Amino acid sequence: MKTRADHLTSAPRRDGGFTLLELLLAFMVFALSFAIVLEILSGSMRNTVRARHFTEAALLAQSVMDQVGVVIPLESGLQLSGEDEEYRWTLEMYVYEGGEQNTDPVLLAELIGIGLMQVDLYVSWGEPPVEQVRRFTTVKALLAGRMNEAP
Repeated sequence: MKTRADHLTSAPRRDGGFTLLELLLAFMVFALSFAIVLEILSGSMRNTVRARHFTEAALLAQSVMDQVGVVIPLESGLQLSGEDEEYRWTLEMYVYEGGEQNTDPVLLAELIGIGLMQVDLYVSWGEPPVEQVRRFTTVKALLAGRMNEAP
């Protein structure tokens, strides 16, 4: 049994609550964790918007490239441009040379009477300080006798 003297000399008993310092520390940890989660989410949103722009630019490029040789004539030196909502495009065509070294496919195409045209398509969006431009390139074949004629 405790005496009155033992009760006075023993350490004071805690009520079991948290101190103000512990509460502030817990709140800071929560706030820091929440800020990190928000930063991750904002980065994810930026990447989603970027992916949307790249996908729409690629779809527009595919659409324009599909028209080359059908609606748009294959002509060396031809330059066209257009706009589609927030995207702008520029199309350039010229005779495909095969690079620095004449490769076998280019020589073979010339021997059998097929002309090769390089088609470059530039798709851009945004305004000049942050304008994005992507280049899409393909090589189209046509009979050598039709090199400068509309198909």
